[in-house]
Amino acid sequence: MRIWCCLCIIDDEEDDNRREGTMEGFLANVDGFEGNFVNEDGDGDSKEREKEGEEEGEEEEAPFAVAGAAAAQFSLALNRRRQGEETSLFEEMVSAMRCGGNWDDATWRSLNRCSFLSEGETSASASTAVEDRDNHDLNHKRAKVYSGFHESTTCPLTGRDFNINQGSSNSSNNGIFDHNFILNDGSDGNSFSGNGEIDEKHEGGLMVEDFETRMDLTDDLLHMVFSFLDHCNLCHAAMVCRQWRAASAHEDFWRCLNFENRNISLEQFQDICQRYPNVAEVNLSGTRNMHLLVMRTVSSLRNLEALILGRGQLGDAFFHALVECSMLRSLDVNDAILGNGVQEIPINHDRLCDLKVTKCRVMRLSIRCPQLKSLSLKRSNMAQVALNCPLLNMLDISSCHKLTDAAIRSAVTSCPQLESLDMSNCSCVSDDTLREIAHSCGNLHVLCSSYCPNISLESVRLPVLTVLKLDNCEGITSASMAAIAHSYMLEELELDNCHMLTSVSLDLPLLQKIRLVHCRKFADLNVQCSMLSSVMVSNCTALHRISISSNSLQKLALQKQENLTMLALQCQCLQEVDLTDCASLTNSICNVFSDGGGCPMLKSLVLDNCESLTAVQLSSTSLVGLSLIGCRAITSLDLACPCLEKICLDGCDHLERASFCPAALRSLNLGICPKLNTLRIDAPCMVSLELKGCGVLSEASINCPLLTSFDASFCSQLKDDFLSATTVSCPLIESLILMSCPSIGSDGLFSLRWLPNLTTLDLSYTFLTNLQPVFESCLQLKVLKLQACKYLADSSLEPLYKEGALRELRDLDLSYGTLCQSAIEELLAFCTHLTHVSLNGCINMHDLNWGSTGVGFESLGIHNGSSMFSFENFNKLIEHPNRLLQNLNCVGCPNIRKVLIPPAARCFHLLSLNLSLSANLKEVDLVCYNLSFLNLSNCSSLEVLKLGCPKLTSLFLQSCNIEEETVETAISECSMLETLDVRFCPKVRAFFSSDLPPDFSRSGEISNSRNFLMWLIDLLDEHGEVTSNLSEFEANI
Repeated sequence: MRIWCCLCIIDDEEDDNRREGTMEGFLANVDGFEGNFVNEDGDGDSKEREKEGEEEGEEEEAPFAVAGAAAAQFSLALNRRRQGEETSLFEEMVSAMRCGGNWDDATWRSLNRCSFLSEGETSASASTAVEDRDNHDLNHKRAKVYSGFHESTTCPLTGRDFNINQGSSNSSNNGIFDHNFILNDGSDGNSFSGNGEIDEKHEGGLMVEDFETRMDLTDDLLHMVFSFLDHCNLCHAAMVCRQWRAASAHEDFWRCLNFENRNISLEQFQDICQRYPNVAEVNLSGTRNMHLLVMRTVSSLRNLEALILGRGQLGDAFFHALVECSMLRSLDVNDAILGNGVQEIPINHDRLCDLKVTKCRVMRLSIRCPQLKSLSLKRSNMAQVALNCPLLNMLDISSCHKLTDAAIRSAVTSCPQLESLDMSNCSCVSDDTLREIAHSCGNLHVLCSSYCPNISLESVRLPVLTVLKLDNCEGITSASMAAIAHSYMLEELELDNCHMLTSVSLDLPLLQKIRLVHCRKFADLNVQCSMLSSVMVSNCTALHRISISSNSLQKLALQKQENLTMLALQCQCLQEVDLTDCASLTNSICNVFSDGGGCPMLKSLVLDNCESLTAVQLSSTSLVGLSLIGCRAITSLDLACPCLEKICLDGCDHLERASFCPAALRSLNLGICPKLNTLRIDAPCMVSLELKGCGVLSEASINCPLLTSFDASFCSQLKDDFLSATTVSCPLIESLILMSCPSIGSDGLFSLRWLPNLTTLDLSYTFLTNLQPVFESCLQLKVLKLQACKYLADSSLEPLYKEGALRELRDLDLSYGTLCQSAIEELLAFCTHLTHVSLNGCINMHDLNWGSTGVGFESLGIHNGSSMFSFENFNKLIEHPNRLLQNLNCVGCPNIRKVLIPPAARCFHLLSLNLSLSANLKEVDLVCYNLSFLNLSNCSSLEVLKLGCPKLTSLFLQSCNIEEETVETAISECSMLETLDVRFCPKVRAFFSSDLPPDFSRSGEISNSRNFLMWLIDLLDEHGEVTSNLSEFEANI
């Protein structure tokens, strides 16, 4: 089947005239139509179809062919008459398709909408269209879809909008569809060829192959694709074409018919059964007239293997007719009424293997199925059941409340091959019935007797039992364990909610899983099972003793056993133990998890919130992780675990002594132990140690050869001997923080020479008076912090700017110090290698005036009092050594009044300057080419601001009492400014308040929305954005 769907282009301005003359325009050139329109039927009756096309409205092929032929011929004639104009129009159409725009300048109308054709006009065109249909290639079963045009880089109509929906499908009144279109110019001699093909080239080099997307699918490929579809989608696919209809009708897709909850009539179902007689599975659950449908199923589908029914009524005639389905293997009836509810229902079948009659209302059942292996009568309310199923091995009669003890005994004992029995919620079952079952069913492996209150298992012997479930059995006590102990093949045991059970003692070699949940009186668990791999004990509030011996158990979780005091484990493969919230565990538990305690492969131990632990001493060669979170009573911790990599001590507030010798820890944080006074660490792999806040730590021994970061801040009791010993045993330290360690003196600082890699040193808040040991020992130091070192003399830093000490130093913090103004000026003048300097809170710093240092302004033709300079002199400044300073912080310097950084200061790398909270600062004059951040917030006395900072992006002037004109002048040269903060500046309103709309408060509230809209319109009108049409603008808003 090959369809050429052509579309007609009608200009808007000629629309009315063309509409009247459309008929003549179409048929004027039909005789000269050189192409053909072919629609393949596959029947070989072209002449008959041609004659039928002359009759009005009798067949679909005639108007379809007429429309296609007329459309194609009209396109050719139109192109010949308008050769030049339509060639450009075709190019515009192609561009529109490529650009995905809107085609508004031309109206497109589908020519296959044949409602405008009158009677008698289809004969000639139909004859022409089907003339050569028999010559069509029968191998091409799929349609050729022309879905697009070439990619192009030009779009001729830049001023137009286009709207062409590629690949759209528009249905006409006669059921014919428009898919896509092909335009043939005709001026270049290219037209439809005689065999129904299109010439290879169009004008402009466009190839037909480029327009064409072939969709040829073989039957095998369709079969594979359709195998993923459900029946509804298969029906939809069948309406595409004949090939898809044949492929979707393959019997492989219709072997399983699912009509669950569908409204299907008897006639429809009978037609389907005749169409697909080899159906193997049918689901009629929830259908109307289920009894009639299933009777038709039984009589029509002889190869039926599985049948599912439910939510309806089934008469006894159906069960008598089952014998006709000789191939039936599975029958599932759920939630149905069988018979009239009082009669006996017989189910007799010689080959039935699986039968489910669940949640059904029936009085008596009689089942005779010699091949039946699985039977489920779950939740059915019959009072009696007779079974004649010698091969039955699985029986489910759970929740059959009307079955008496005698009926259950009679039914079960008649099945000698039974292997699995579920009689949970059968409250009438007694121990006598269990003994009869054990005697008759020697192969019983699975028994579920949950919610059977009358059983206690006394004198019951089930030697081959592998799974036993006794949940919520009130008769199960500790005496029942003797009967269970005879089930030497038992693998799984469940005893949930057995409230009379007080102890469990079992020695079963094959037991793998035991479960005890919500056993209120359960107090003692003793399990000696070498294959045990899962133990679930939870919410047994009276449990106080557990003894487990197993060679397979790998994970043990005993959470929230508040009364557990004794735990004995002999588990060679145990790796994870979780004893969270076992508040009664004592220190003796440590012996269980140490070497020789019975857990040689233990890797993870969790003792969180074990509040009775006071001293933890573990010696384990396998332990990797230990958690003691919330153990607030622990005062002593002694770990000899060479493989220990992770430890959590959060909440161990009372820990006083700790020893990690040896340990494989890579990092350790003991800052959360404020009472720690003795510490020993031998960790060859440790790289980070934090003792921050251990204020009473006075004795410490640290042997960590790979340690690189050590934080001992606020360890006020640590002395020089500790620091000397640590530097010898930890020679790779790079970062050393000794903040607030007042006991560290010169002797300890001289020991820093053993740290050749030391780059960061923090001596803030110490009582140091001499920094010479630091200058001599820390030659590679890059960061030095001396905050609040108030005992340093003004000459303490002279080696830095006079003798060239610490040439690698880049970051210097002298905040809250007492250095004089001259010392600070000389430091900033001569230590040009510093990149970060902090002088926060320096009360002795009065001015930051770099105008008198370095190169004089006069040599550059620049006056000191002005920040305006010419960048023509920039090259002269580069000849002198530049400062590497990038960040300068002078926050909260109360006595600083003037900051002057002219070009002569050579601060070409300065990026950030923070002078906030300097209340007496009055004048700021900066010429810094690369400065991007300047903070002058809360400088309430600021009056003069001069900025020569072309790269400034952020300027903060919050709460500054500065004039508006001063700010405007200062930022006039800051072309890259992005953030300007002038909040709470009472004299600066142009940037914030003057542009506020009427009825708009500083808090952001609008009291009159109409006034606000009027103000917004006026503001936008100034830029030509909107008109003054208030109603239209309000509607848009």
